[in-house]
Amino acid sequence: YCWRGGMRSNAMATILSSVGWPTGVVKGGYRTWRRDVVAGLDCDEPLLPVHLIDGQTGTGKTALLHALAAQGGQVIDLEGLANHRGSAFGDMGDGTQPAQRLFETETWDQLRRMDLSKPVFVEAESALVGQRRVPRRLWRSMLAAPRIEMHMSLDVRADFLVRTYADIIAEAPRLAAAIGKLKGIQSKETIEAWLALAGQGDFRELARQLMQQHYDPLYARSRKRREDKPETVIEMTGTGEEDFKAAAAQLLA
Repeated sequence: YCWRGGMRSNAMATILSSVGWPTGVVKGGYRTWRRDVVAGLDCDEPLLPVHLIDGQTGTGKTALLHALAAQGGQVIDLEGLANHRGSAFGDMGDGTQPAQRLFETETWDQLRRMDLSKPVFVEAESALVGQRRVPRRLWRSMLAAPRIEMHMSLDVRADFLVRTYADIIAEAPRLAAAIGKLKGIQSKETIEAWLALAGQGDFRELARQLMQQHYDPLYARSRKRREDKPETVIEMTGTGEEDFKAAAAQLLA
């Protein structure tokens, strides 16, 4: 792209078209597109028809989002766009996060293609996904959105987390670094106990303790601040593909 949309970008579009590449030229260049992104996202109104996929850590919120998208639901996967799973263990390990502007661009590009008379499903996140800030209009919409709350037993959640975070588990230094990010939030003794579990390879117990002692209390405090009841509760008894397909079908119906 050309910053000003001048002769260079037009010349490149002509050359690429001549050898078979589909091209388009934006009048005004990237700055015009950027103004469109800002106008669409850096505002308070109108709110978007967001429905939050909420639930404690390990309930498969992202998996449900993907199942909804596969069945034709309108989905914004913020963790996918931000290349981060949104917690101390969220680093994907396969590259840096996109720049804030690129994160906003890709978010707006998806939203502008949607039918905003229908629900848009978004996973409940904090205002930051890793180091990327959720755009203002979307964040305000998330704060006001009705919640779909996922329930799942602790044991099933622990097994699911071990599978989901297999990439971090496979790299001992990454796992230790992620646990280390909780220093100052958890006691020194607790951190040492979790590092010991990681060193012993007892990842299921590590997941259980992380949820019981850290993430579940955080979720409980966050839910208390909202003081609203979920519009729908999804009781998950398993974490297989068919389980999430069935839950997605239930919501879309």
